[in-house]
Amino acid sequence: MASSMIVLVTGSSGLIGSEVCTYFARELGCSVHGLDNNQRAIFFGPQGDTRWNQQRLLRELPGFVHHELDIRDRAGVLALVKELKPAAIVHAAGQPSHDRAAAIPFDDFDTNAVGTLNLLEAVRQACPESPFVHMSTNKVYGDAPNRLALVERETRWDYADPAYSNGIPESFPLDHSTHSLMGASKLAADVMVQEYGRYFGLPTCCLRGGCLTGPNHSGVELHGFLSYLVKCNLEGREYRIFGYKGKQVRDNIHSLDVARFMAAFIATPRRAEVYNLGGGRSNACSILEAFNIVERHSGRAQRFSYVDQNRVGDHICYYSDLRKMRAHYPSWDITRSLDDTIREIVEAWQKRTVG
Repeated sequence: MASSMIVLVTGSSGLIGSEVCTYFARELGCSVHGLDNNQRAIFFGPQGDTRWNQQRLLRELPGFVHHELDIRDRAGVLALVKELKPAAIVHAAGQPSHDRAAAIPFDDFDTNAVGTLNLLEAVRQACPESPFVHMSTNKVYGDAPNRLALVERETRWDYADPAYSNGIPESFPLDHSTHSLMGASKLAADVMVQEYGRYFGLPTCCLRGGCLTGPNHSGVELHGFLSYLVKCNLEGREYRIFGYKGKQVRDNIHSLDVARFMAAFIATPRRAEVYNLGGGRSNACSILEAFNIVERHSGRAQRFSYVDQNRVGDHICYYSDLRKMRAHYPSWDITRSLDDTIREIVEAWQKRTVG
């Protein structure tokens, strides 16, 4: 990857965007341009504010350029992409919450679906050879994974069918399930990214993320499971479990490993690919199991309450089958364990909120 190449990162002040900016600037020597307008603070209030992360990037990454721009601004997006003609685009901006989407359906769809289309068309017009990496979500599968036979263990649910012992593959059905409005808007974007690959020949991929996490996450109750859980633990606040006995399972992947995979794809791009990007079985845990790991690293007991009603469309058990990713990009693999990741999040929150 040429050190002078320009990389455009949307959602650059968020968890994944900021990690990508840092990795491509420091490890690969790229010229990084970030696009963000702190929309997370509008979606989630002051706790979702990412300005601190924007300032950190400007302070720590020489040459980093911030663009205050909303991806819904079609003319603005087109003008920026035509001006920069980036050699690669990482699209990490979006409205990420199930619950919030129901309250703001137009904002959700315009951000996730239309915003993605604005970027794709700008890239097609200005730099069609540039790889386009889209942060999709495992919510494109809706709640269909909940129809799989499950076995209840002491601290978690798991798949009963050995066919899913490695997790959910990319071939899993997308239809006939409840997605939440956020899942539906992200699915619209996911299909459009694939279509620009197939129909127009652009090098694109959709990364259907599981629980993406890391020390720079501005976790809130409606989005950012591990980060928010740790914050509650350190502040002595009550964490609310929504249904499934707290045994619902997620696979957690450190944002650094997400950035590393993006770099691998950009170096050797393919067309219209989809990958289930998560921590896989080895980095999967339930909420109850997460409590135990966090308590071990923080030394504080986790306060929590239980709400019997689960979130609409919530997965009971979900972890990603990583075999396709590893087959296509054998030099890539998970480098941060679940325990390492949670320890980093605890240490980061301690610095930011405790002292």
